[in-house]
Amino acid sequence: MKAYLVGGAVRDTLLNLPVRERDWVVIGETPEAMIARGYTEVGKDFPVFLHPETKDEYALARIERKTTHGYKGFAVHATPDVRLEDDLIRRDLTINAMALMDNGEIFDPYGGQKDLENKIFRHISPAFCEDPVRVLRIARFCARYQHLGFSIAPETQSLMQDMVTQGEIDHLVPERVWAETAKALSEQSPAAYFQALRDCGALARIFPELNALFGVPQPALHHPEIDTGVHVLMVLDQATRLSDKTTVRFAALMHDLGKALTPADKWPSHHDHETLGIEALNILVQRLRVPNNFQKLALQVMQYHTHCHRAFEIRPSTLCDMLARIGAFKADNRVNDFLLACEADARGRLGFEDKPYPQSDYIRAAQKAAQKIDRSAISNDNIQGKEIGLAIHQLRIKEISKIKQCFT
Repeated sequence: MKAYLVGGAVRDTLLNLPVRERDWVVIGETPEAMIARGYTEVGKDFPVFLHPETKDEYALARIERKTTHGYKGFAVHATPDVRLEDDLIRRDLTINAMALMDNGEIFDPYGGQKDLENKIFRHISPAFCEDPVRVLRIARFCARYQHLGFSIAPETQSLMQDMVTQGEIDHLVPERVWAETAKALSEQSPAAYFQALRDCGALARIFPELNALFGVPQPALHHPEIDTGVHVLMVLDQATRLSDKTTVRFAALMHDLGKALTPADKWPSHHDHETLGIEALNILVQRLRVPNNFQKLALQVMQYHTHCHRAFEIRPSTLCDMLARIGAFKADNRVNDFLLACEADARGRLGFEDKPYPQSDYIRAAQKAAQKIDRSAISNDNIQGKEIGLAIHQLRIKEISKIKQCFT
């Protein structure tokens, strides 16, 4: 059996980066022979097998022919006569089309090593445009490798734009869009993913609510960067600095969707954008089938980020109400995630990147003090029902008032 390490494992080894997973291509074998060797077949659309010990994926060399729109619209031909170079040319980028040979040399028929040295994402053949997922993958690679200085080749950028113009991008299914987006949010520079999609026109088709923020002005006094779209990508950058949680990063990115819905004659003011954005957020998360934990935090940050910024100005009762509404007094609360996203918003402005955010310390202290109040703190045993909740709420407000005095 001839098996060659291919794809990302070869690419990242040459970049001296950790290898996340190892994929192998098998030449000259049949599915029956693989099963006889103890491999487990797992591929639904083409022959892929798991190694009996390492569990690495081994795929039979194959060629593909486009039959219809979408990333599943291919006819697959996987037989023992398919050559290694035939399998590699069906891949997306030159840097992903290299194989490690038995003697340790790199088999590189399409110039992947040169593009790796020049830090270029370049498609291998015109067949690139047959699979819309490749647009998402290149954008995700931008998020992963931007810190190394990688960029998209002009001819590949042009091809991506053509895929958007011709409607191929519209055949992406929600599950795949979210899968690639979630991966991008976990990378070192997730804002580069959304910028790459915008540069080729795909952001307007996949994330129209987010794309609509670009060109919407904000008050220069509070937002020297002016453009709301620029702002939210800066916020995502700050969220990436503050947290490795994709839920926090997603919430930070989504928080200002309402500003795209402000009437133009009201610009640059955006009164009540915290409420205006709720419907847009709901449409986006339902369309892409975003998991509930992402939805919940994004909604909380959208509704209450302004309260958080004004924590020292609002009354203790208002802060207590906010904490109750975001579930801050529950054992499984996500207050810290909420505060990180709000801090990212405050810092995601030109010139404010390293400014302290004392609101977080105040709100955490207020939350901890108020959270200790429960039924045992009520001295009057005669009150019942809703009166218990009201009494606890009043005691929590008193505790928050004490905390506020310590911070002001």
